[in-house]
Amino acid sequence: DGRPKWDNKFQYILSCIGFAVGLGNVWRFPYLCQIHGGGSPASLPYRPLPPQEERIPLLHLELALGQCLRKGSIGAWNTISPYLGGVGVGSWMVSVLVSLYYNTVLTWVMWYFMNSFQEPLPWSVCPLNENRTGLNEECYESTAVNYFWYRKTLNVTPDVTESGTLQWWLILCLATCWAIVYLCTIRGIETTGKAIYVTAIFPYLVLTIFLIHGLTLPGAADGLAYLFTPNLNTLKNPRVWLDAATQIFFSLSLAFGGLIAFSSYNPPKNDCEKDAVTVAIVNSMTSLYASIPVFSVLGFKATTGYWDCLDRNIISIINEFDLPEESIMRQNYTAWISFLNSSYPEKTAGLKLKSCDLQEFLDQSVSGTGLAFIIFTQAVILMPGSQAWAILFFIMLFCLGLSSMFGNIEGVFTPLLELQIISKSIPKELLSGILCLICFIIALCFTLGSGSYWIDIFDSYAGSLPLLVIAFFEVIGVAYVYKIKRFSKDVKWMTGRKPNLYWQITWRFISPLLLLIVFVAFVSLQIQKPPTYAAWNPKYEDFPMKEEKVYPPWVLAICVLLAVLPCVFVPLVALFHLIKRTCRRKD
Repeated sequence: DGRPKWDNKFQYILSCIGFAVGLGNVWRFPYLCQIHGGGSPASLPYRPLPPQEERIPLLHLELALGQCLRKGSIGAWNTISPYLGGVGVGSWMVSVLVSLYYNTVLTWVMWYFMNSFQEPLPWSVCPLNENRTGLNEECYESTAVNYFWYRKTLNVTPDVTESGTLQWWLILCLATCWAIVYLCTIRGIETTGKAIYVTAIFPYLVLTIFLIHGLTLPGAADGLAYLFTPNLNTLKNPRVWLDAATQIFFSLSLAFGGLIAFSSYNPPKNDCEKDAVTVAIVNSMTSLYASIPVFSVLGFKATTGYWDCLDRNIISIINEFDLPEESIMRQNYTAWISFLNSSYPEKTAGLKLKSCDLQEFLDQSVSGTGLAFIIFTQAVILMPGSQAWAILFFIMLFCLGLSSMFGNIEGVFTPLLELQIISKSIPKELLSGILCLICFIIALCFTLGSGSYWIDIFDSYAGSLPLLVIAFFEVIGVAYVYKIKRFSKDVKWMTGRKPNLYWQITWRFISPLLLLIVFVAFVSLQIQKPPTYAAWNPKYEDFPMKEEKVYPPWVLAICVLLAVLPCVFVPLVALFHLIKRTCRRKD
């Protein structure tokens, strides 16, 4: 049919894995492990528990759908039923919005990567103040790492309503990132299929290097013990199950349309069931595999912070009691504290020694960009050869984000080619260039001083709730509109065997029910309190703690719009076709 095709099966599997395995595997999954106490939540999403039943059947469904109909998301759902065309439009819109988010994160990664070549690392030291009479006050009150992220990178405003100015260094990085995306996606899978060999495989190489080095760092064992030690009490917390369910759902990049587009370039006779299971297993194992070097490094950072706390207290005690140097060591610190508290309680209390607890340092958690640009960079500074580790780390993040961008762009690009609203005389290269240019212009708003706040809004509202709604209607559309019996015949024709009872039950009942439960629970948690955001405000009385602020009404309206807009196309398109059909009957 003249449709492009993959060079080989491995290229296709790599593309699906690269799309599914993204930044969330490196910074979202470890964060959930950390806030819920380690071992139990770490294993929840990847054991055969109920949350697992919502994602693999849906992954199999999307891959089979694209391969059978050989169309992108909009074309595939229109073919099943014109009434379901809104499902394809919604997933297309989510892909556009998430592409803007992902490429902005790549912009930040590129900025850090460029600064990694400076010695010493720019985020390791505080600059002088304007009068050059001392250290910059904002940096001195927080840390050099925080200052470089919030002031030298984002130049963040203290409020989402204050736009600030465009940051020229971010504009240059943003333009470079979109240029790289354009070059890699210039001819669809014909070019991304070549680039994926690097962008999908290289992160595993870097993770392995970090794993080997991380295990040799002091404190690595404490970090890994924190990761794998179960906290069974957390199983009683409904939030743990909700986080597990949402993580395993979002981690496979379902309902974006990219997987449907990728599988549409397969030969019709291909084992899509085996592909779905393979991608799901690799994705799960990657999250666990990435957590080991991450927690090794976090354990190293926690141990270093714990030792620094002990050393400061030891110096204060030695100076106050005029003790010989090295009389108090880290090893005998606890014994000395017990002795001094019993012998000189008032004098010891007057020192106002800090409480040093390794567990507290391990419990310090931060999600998303904070883990990559603050916590991990802080740990990298402490490593021998920190510059090389920083370069490797940010190249890995860039490859992870770029692989995900391939899927998002394919989810946007493929339906545009198939809708025939654009003349076929326009070459792919030009269409791809126009698409990237429009996205670049829209994404300029994220280079403003308030850009990071808007990125969080896009992440929280455009890339969460709409996906649950779209996925629900996908499985309902196949199970009850297209019919499971008919779909099973298609799968049998493609794979040579009929889907077993497990697939049929999950498609009919379990997957839609779980998606509905997760949707209701997700919305219930969101409406329990007004949406807030954490603002970096140097004038805040508790600075460097972030100031928690409530979104103003007009920003809240945009949040609701981002969440509702992709979903509203589902009923609107169905209503349009219903009215159209009614009018035809009257004629």
